[in-house]
Amino acid sequence: MSAVIQQRRLDDLVLQLNGLVYVRALLETHGASAAELTAHSDEITRVRAELARFTKATAGGTHG
Repeated sequence: MSAVIQQRRLDDLVLQLNGLVYVRALLETHGASAAELTAHSDEITRVRAELARFTKATAGGTHG
């Protein structure tokens, strides 16, 4: 995987995570149901894990 593609994937994951966290906060302030909040929390956990796996997998091949 090229460095450009790796950077794009990293950027996409970070953007996705930021969006989920932001939307979850909005839902919480607007009185969303526990099920909606749990769904967003679960997705945040999933994306964080994917981000961790991605960074671990690419750390050896990325040069700063």
